[in-house]
Amino acid sequence: MGVEAHATNERVTGRTWTVRLDPVGRGRADVRVSCSRPACAAQALPSAAVGRTAAVEHLKAHLRVGPAPRPSVYCACRAEECHTHIRPAGPRERPALWRCGGAVVLAVVTDREGRWWRVMECCSRCAAAHPTAKIVATAPAPDRPDPAGGFRAAAAPASTVSAVGPHFSHSAPGAAVPHQAPASRPARPTRQRGRRGRIAQRFVPHDLRPVALRDELTELGELFRAYQQRAEPDLAVLADLHARKAKAFSAWAEVTADTGLRLDAQRAEQAAATVRLQHLHRIGEAPDGQGPAVARLLTASAQWDHARSVLTHVADHAPLPGPDARLLVVMLTLRTAQAGVGNLVGQDLKGLPLRDPEHLVGQLVECGWLGIAGTVDELIASRPESPTRISVPSLTPDESDPGPFTFGRKLRPKLSGWAQRVVGEKKLRKAKTAADVRLLALALATGVEAGGQLGPQGQGIGLEALASWCAIGSGELPELVDRLSAADWLAEAAVTDTLLTGRLTERVLPLSCPLT
Repeated sequence: MGVEAHATNERVTGRTWTVRLDPVGRGRADVRVSCSRPACAAQALPSAAVGRTAAVEHLKAHLRVGPAPRPSVYCACRAEECHTHIRPAGPRERPALWRCGGAVVLAVVTDREGRWWRVMECCSRCAAAHPTAKIVATAPAPDRPDPAGGFRAAAAPASTVSAVGPHFSHSAPGAAVPHQAPASRPARPTRQRGRRGRIAQRFVPHDLRPVALRDELTELGELFRAYQQRAEPDLAVLADLHARKAKAFSAWAEVTADTGLRLDAQRAEQAAATVRLQHLHRIGEAPDGQGPAVARLLTASAQWDHARSVLTHVADHAPLPGPDARLLVVMLTLRTAQAGVGNLVGQDLKGLPLRDPEHLVGQLVECGWLGIAGTVDELIASRPESPTRISVPSLTPDESDPGPFTFGRKLRPKLSGWAQRVVGEKKLRKAKTAADVRLLALALATGVEAGGQLGPQGQGIGLEALASWCAIGSGELPELVDRLSAADWLAEAAVTDTLLTGRLTERVLPLSCPLT
């Protein structure tokens, strides 16, 4: 009898699944619609509007054919301890105790941007706590067991009373009701809860088994939080943490059959591989089975993107025509990119392959693009111990305009040093190449794949874009390509009617900023 009662009262956690709308890649308009239910395959769609419509239709299809909410399930929100919508009132206050209640419902919760839709089988009180929740179905009231052995509706009045224990005033009138004190209940033993932890916005259940898995998840959460407090990053340590997280989340998913945990495990495994590769690149080593890694001057993809953003800004806002002016504007922009001001000495100008630097500086001052403290002659004569203060008004941030660049103060000198290394590369200096050749070297350094092949997926770079960047005619490009090949910058170079194909030589790969 006890076994049957236990089986009858056993409750399962409410169902929950999510439909997501995610971008396919950076700079692309197409999107991916995915569903956390195992039988649903992801689909790619051409735009966010089409993808949102498809995601909503996919969700509606599940709701139409899916089973109704079950009256006896354990609230899905309660299983997550209501931390998805219950927050403390203040930084020093504890969260209020939340009690589930009401009928079991099937609720749809979405974010305000329309990027995901989550279906939950939860109690009506938890559904009401979500500001975006919409209830699509409500479960009937559960039946309760009848003392005679059958079942009766929860709302039906009791017809009999127990022979043991207290009697109540709803007995038949005139009947003698003996007064009997309730039997004393034995004291409940105090339950010793296991150590409770939190990792990746998830709370580790105190009753999770095996205990070794629960302790591993708890310890990993503490290690991740401790890593965030480090003064300096250690990518090797971070890669190991992500690898341990992937293994632990996979085991957690097997125990709970949670698809979301399985996806988190896959993401952690990808993060571990990416961070480990970054660590190897930073220390100049190669992954297993690959050739020697390239120790690049700029080490991260964000730095490469910022370098390209500076070149794009100069191409769109160059105040003067010609390759000499374009090269000077690039170098001055990198000197003043963060705050619109910087220091300059005469040697900085004399080291560039400019035919008449004094005249160019004078033209930039006259058109208002550049401001200098003193005269042009004083700038040309200034030395490192007494640099000249310069300013570029269009790059100076204010309250209404933060400026065209988003990189930080520490990255600006790295980008400036990278450009100086490219423009002043040893063989380019010895060959006495002009400004247009140096500009082409900058463009090619930021337009290659990781292996040095020119253009996206090694398919080449358009001649019109290169000629526009170098401020020359497209008919002059073949000569510049020959000069870069002679300076051991380019290999296997080929100029067609529309494209320049080939690759950078291994000698200059450390100066490259690969496309991501």
